[in-house]
Amino acid sequence: MDISETGVQIGEKLALLLNEKQQKELAQYLLEDIVSTVDTGANLAKHNWQQDSPLTEIREGDLYRCLEQRLVKVREQEIFLTAKEFDILFLLASNPKRVFTYELIMDFVWNEGYTYYSRKAITNHVSNLRKKLKIRPDDPSYIKNVTGIGYKFA
Repeated sequence: MDISETGVQIGEKLALLLNEKQQKELAQYLLEDIVSTVDTGANLAKHNWQQDSPLTEIREGDLYRCLEQRLVKVREQEIFLTAKEFDILFLLASNPKRVFTYELIMDFVWNEGYTYYSRKAITNHVSNLRKKLKIRPDDPSYIKNVTGIGYKFA
């Protein structure tokens, strides 16, 4: 590995060196780091809330998301999502173009080990999420399938 490589390039090389157990341990470590960051962010958000700071609002084209309110809108129309649908959308949308395997989605969203039925659950949630986000036929498909691997936000 070269120090001048991007994090993605280093990560791809590192993934090739790790066995499945090590990959899961690394994913768990990164998840704990994200949760720690979120906890820190929550404390910061609590502090900022007292100072009337804005919420975490993200707008990408016609898609609007607010993390604190767990609110999603498409073309200014509120979209009602289940907790898992919101978590999947937030995971994918926070990492655009990054492919998440079924196993990673299960780890990050459900915090559970992966099983065959988990893949079907993820597929069903993503299918419902796609339908809800596409309020008009000309709306883009935000979530793309990567055949046999998982999903990405594009």
